[in-house]
Amino acid sequence: MKQKNKGKIVIYILTVIVLLILLFPFFVALSTALKPLKEVYTSPPHWIPHKLWWRNFTDVWTKYPLAHYFVNSFIIASGATVFNIILCIPAAYAVSRLKFYGRRTLLFSFLVVQMFSPIIVVISLFKIFAKLGLVDTLSSLIIVNTVFTLAFSIWMLNGYFSTIPIEIEEAALIDGCTRLKTITRIILPIALPGVVTTLIYTFITAWNEFMFALTLINTAAKRPLTLGLYDLVGRWEVQWQYLTAASLFAIAPVIILFILIEKQLVKGLAGGAIKG
Repeated sequence: MKQKNKGKIVIYILTVIVLLILLFPFFVALSTALKPLKEVYTSPPHWIPHKLWWRNFTDVWTKYPLAHYFVNSFIIASGATVFNIILCIPAAYAVSRLKFYGRRTLLFSFLVVQMFSPIIVVISLFKIFAKLGLVDTLSSLIIVNTVFTLAFSIWMLNGYFSTIPIEIEEAALIDGCTRLKTITRIILPIALPGVVTTLIYTFITAWNEFMFALTLINTAAKRPLTLGLYDLVGRWEVQWQYLTAASLFAIAPVIILFILIEKQLVKGLAGGAIKG
């Protein structure tokens, strides 16, 4: 018993240490966001502000069009999430349930696609969107984020669909349900945690995307939040107090989303882990 208690204590200590390491950048960001400009550049730096400068949060919101950037990012992330879910559900279902030649090859090709860095195809994509007249549009970013999250979403949902006993589906088909009704009324409610996990993955990936936005968006009115934050990095000076304050604003929607659907997310990750 003593050895077990010692083992638990060691695990708790290691967990706290890892947690402190992971949270330290957020502490630095919050500390910088609450400092006036003079304190930001003091040497040596101090972690606790001498005076809490809450004006940084209001100033960055009023001096820069953060609200407009938020709306653009929300449109892009929501659009990519909706299209991703619409496409990946039938694809993952087909891979997990239908037996066809090359099924395993197709499934592993999704992982191969995920291994390539997006920077390899950024020039080609720019040429394609230029031909289609989609450069400098939010639609181009919705399409790109949908495409680059689709492979992993199909792989993840396939693992979750495979955990659902096929007998449930066969019973529904015998009772007269069509394949579509079986998916919408039986499979999806059971697989809801997996769908939510896929939704979160797609939304966060699209919300944080920077490279394609930098390549495809030219006008300030169509910039997402990631490009809007980049405006705070000047040629001669970085306004760290504003940059960190705006960054804390940027992560707030993701944190709220996690809090709202935490239970479903944990179920979805656990279900995929058990299958894997």
